[in-house]
Amino acid sequence: MIKTVAIQGVKGSFHHIVAQQFFETSVDSIECLTFDRVVDSLKAEECDAAIMALENSIAGSIIPNYALIDKQGLHIVGEHYLDIQHNLMALPNQSIADIEEVYSHPMALLQCKEFFKKHPHIKLVEDKDTAEVAQRISEKKLKGIGAIASVAAAEIFGLDILSHSIQTIKHNETRFAIVKRTNSEVSENEINKASVKFEANHKRGSLATILNVMSDCKLNLTKIQSLPIIETPWKYAFFVDVTFDSYDDFKKAKSVIEIMGEEFKVLGEYINAKL
Repeated sequence: MIKTVAIQGVKGSFHHIVAQQFFETSVDSIECLTFDRVVDSLKAEECDAAIMALENSIAGSIIPNYALIDKQGLHIVGEHYLDIQHNLMALPNQSIADIEEVYSHPMALLQCKEFFKKHPHIKLVEDKDTAEVAQRISEKKLKGIGAIASVAAAEIFGLDILSHSIQTIKHNETRFAIVKRTNSEVSENEINKASVKFEANHKRGSLATILNVMSDCKLNLTKIQSLPIIETPWKYAFFVDVTFDSYDDFKKAKSVIEIMGEEFKVLGEYINAKL
């Protein structure tokens, strides 16, 4: 039974919303301002699971989080997709003309760039978390300061939404991983997606050969992302997500790639949330 979950951000953040939506029963949240702190909390057994964003449909992969999961020996046990709607908010009784500065996470600022081109008087300032800015504005009664955050954050911290859905691309989705210290409890007959990691060198065809094994074993490659191995110049680790109809097909691919690929590792086996 999951009782406590570590999230990046505070109540009203997108990670908090995912925690509330993914688990069937209500869970308590440990609020962390960094993903390193999220992982530390999980490793120290302060919580039962953690929520970590992995990729966004506009901004792409959050590579450091893949690396954190790998380095700390954690396991992805599930995934959740959330429609991200960014809203400009501030203390009540203000208009956009009154807002001098907007603070938010760099990703949120990037996704709302076109909106703020129409309001050049507003200075954009990078901050650690979307909802935490909303909380700060509320607690310190900061007039002339805006936040970009969820509708839930506006409701929790008593802010007015000055403009809804200000992200440039209206369909803006983020994929989150549910992470635990141990492997998934999902039964093999339910598992239809996996995240794996392996290393490959610059020998001709080394990566292509592994990808061909996946194809031959009827795995559908949904994501591939490379990360340089700092200790070994020009060598790369590859983080790959695959889906499949039969777990036996995945097991067959694993057995072959373990032989062919270097440092092969399964980061998680879980249920595909996109079905």
